[in-house]
Amino acid sequence: MQQIIKGNRVIDDDWSLVGADTALDALPNSGNLIVPLALWKEHASALKARDGGQGVWLDAEEIIEDIIEHLADFQVVALNFTAFTDGRHYSSARLLRERYGYKGEIRAIGDVLRDQLFLMRRCGFDAFAVRADRDPHDALLGLDDFSVTYQAAVDDPLPLFRRRG
Repeated sequence: MQQIIKGNRVIDDDWSLVGADTALDALPNSGNLIVPLALWKEHASALKARDGGQGVWLDAEEIIEDIIEHLADFQVVALNFTAFTDGRHYSSARLLRERYGYKGEIRAIGDVLRDQLFLMRRCGFDAFAVRADRDPHDALLGLDDFSVTYQAAVDDPLPLFRRRG
């Protein structure tokens, strides 16, 4: 079972990430699934009828606005980093939290490394599936790399000068 970082600890993941080429009839009728956006768009009503949690994942070129009308259907929105150098989903996470008020889990998947976690959390991510060749316990330490932040962000909407008493 894969382990993820959530709630500032490493836990066993009880969600299954469905591959991009998976057909609807290959999915189980129950269980927590995170499906690719294309599968959700094509079979939303059938996926809603399943027993279990609903999640969707988006690649970097897919935009958040494609799921806004369905946000209430998702317990998890996973944002796929195909390369650690592609930062488009940092903006996606902020949009989900700040503009669209999404309260569910925002999970970073794909090429996710320890050095990214602190900033990802500041942007609104609250769960992280680090790359398979990396240790999630070591990556967890990345959330504490900095003790003070100056700028306002999703995790702390006040800049430092407003927090000082």
